[in-house]
Amino acid sequence: MSNARVIAIDGPSGSGKGTIASLVADNLGYKLLDSGALYRVLGVAVLKYNIDINKPSAVAELAGKLNIEFGRGGPGTLWLDGESVTKEIRTAIASDMASTLGAMPAAREALLEAQLGFRQPPGLVADGRDMGTVVFPDARPKIYLTASPEERAERRYKQLIGKGIDAILPDLLRDLKERDQRDSERTISPLKPAKDAVIIDTTNLDIDQVVSQVLELVAGS
Repeated sequence: MSNARVIAIDGPSGSGKGTIASLVADNLGYKLLDSGALYRVLGVAVLKYNIDINKPSAVAELAGKLNIEFGRGGPGTLWLDGESVTKEIRTAIASDMASTLGAMPAAREALLEAQLGFRQPPGLVADGRDMGTVVFPDARPKIYLTASPEERAERRYKQLIGKGIDAILPDLLRDLKERDQRDSERTISPLKPAKDAVIIDTTNLDIDQVVSQVLELVAGS
């Protein structure tokens, strides 16, 4: 396995970790891993291929067969078995499926190897919920982004509307709170900051301010 440097950026849905991770990776010339997207793609695939989510072995088998491509259609795009699922993975149902699958040991184990494979020179910026606690425990620095539930729901709403996806703000807020509870209470890789993570509350910060803070932490570690 490569010993290339990993910068871990974890946090709940809507905390800005995906946007920040992408900008930090671009700034440093590092590779990028959106681990949440892997679970979302698996969720879309479970629905697409009519896999019984109550059968972990079937879900794990599917996860091992998926052909996932990042950026084939341009930055931020994602393809599953030759078809673009860029919009599908950002829907509420894909988010719920990702959260459910994230609590399934068989699914996590099946996707772990894929995540480890992204660790390549010159370095990797990995964003998710357990990048610094489980997947890359030797990451440096480890950063945990958070924000108020209301702010995170508002961000998600604007993101979805901007992509032409219908959304209802109160429903997004309710779903986000439910997912926070589910993610933090699961027994397998619960959502929480690593003991040595730096916590950044992004509620009242703009993107440039957060990126600057992260880059300062990178330079100092």
